[in-house]
Amino acid sequence: MMKSVLLPLVTGCAFLSVSGCSSVMSHTGGHQGYYPGTRADVSMISSEDTSWAMTPLLIVDLPFSALLDTLLLPYDYYRQDKLNTRDRIKASEEQNLAISHGIDIDHVPPMTESTKQKKRASN
Repeated sequence: MMKSVLLPLVTGCAFLSVSGCSSVMSHTGGHQGYYPGTRADVSMISSEDTSWAMTPLLIVDLPFSALLDTLLLPYDYYRQDKLNTRDRIKASEEQNLAISHGIDIDHVPPMTESTKQKKRASN
């Protein structure tokens, strides 16, 4: 009885622990657009640098990442115009660099939402 319950339970837990992995990893960083986990899986599958052992795992992960990315669409929409940690660190580093080069930082404008949008438009 115990063996017949334990094997499916362990198998199911192992399967769930690897499913949606790309989506989870891509949502822990800054905003990367919509469906970032799915896009990461597809780009890694099509890349020649991906090893033969990783490709089957990515194929298994793809539908779960797509499902999780779909469920996280409202969250992605909410955070699309928010400053993320990377942007705040970059602004802080630019300010520190300006100080070290002797630039008057009182005249260096801080990074705002409009500054971030202008940088995105120029890239």
